[in-house]
This record gives sequence, C-alpha cells and structure tokens, in this order.
Amino acid sequence: MNNIDMIKEKAASAEDMARKVWLAGLGAYGKGYEEVKGRFEALSTDSNKLFTELVAKGEKLETEGKGKVEEVKTKVAEKAEIDSRIETVRSKLGFNNTDTDQKIEELSAKIDALTDAVAKLAAKPAAKKA
Repeated sequence: MNNIDMIKEKAASAEDMARKVWLAGLGAYGKGYEEVKGRFEALSTDSNKLFTELVAKGEKLETEGKGKVEEVKTKVAEKAEIDSRIETVRSKLGFNNTDTDQKIEELSAKIDALTDAVAKLAAKPAAKKA
C-alpha cells in the first residue's frame, strides 16, 4: 500500500467517524426532544386531570354551601317570626311602652285619689251615726 492509499483510507475513516459523531448528536437531540415531549404531554394530562378534580370538588363545596345558606336562612326566618309574635304579645300586654315611669306615677295618683275618696266615704257614715 502506498502513501496515497493510506491517506485515502485514513480520510475515509475520519469522514466515517465524523458522520457517526454527527448522527450521534442528531440521535441525542431526537431522544431529548422525545423525552421532553413525553414529559410535556404527561404534565398536560396531569394538569387537565387535576383541573377536572378541582372543578368537581368546587361543585361539591358549592352545593354544600348553598344547602348551609338555605338552612341558615330558614332558621333566621323562624327566629324573626318568633320574635315578631313575642313583640305582638308584649305590645298587647303593654310591656313595650317606653313611658312606664309616667304610667306608674299616673296609677299612683289614681290610687291616692281612690284612697282619699274611700276615706271620705268611710268618714260620712261615722258622722251620720254620731
């Protein structure tokens, strides 16, 4: 083998090695791309699944919340009705008057007047007998 043949053989070998390095690089890029793509798809699927689960949980909580609100509204309405009835009874019995002190004074004056009238009436028959 002469020098030219050896140089051609080494050049072909170097060219073949360079091509293999190039192909290995392309293969690494392709493998990395596929791996990232797979992870992205898994992440997308997982996030969609999580979103769906969160929506379902939110719907459940909303339903429960509406039920609690209705329950509280019913209790408040019942209490308001009871309070209204109590207020009506208190008014009929005269407990809601704000001028209670004035009424007590008026009643005391009437009692005093009646006491005086009874005392005068009791004194008249005693005077007649004498």
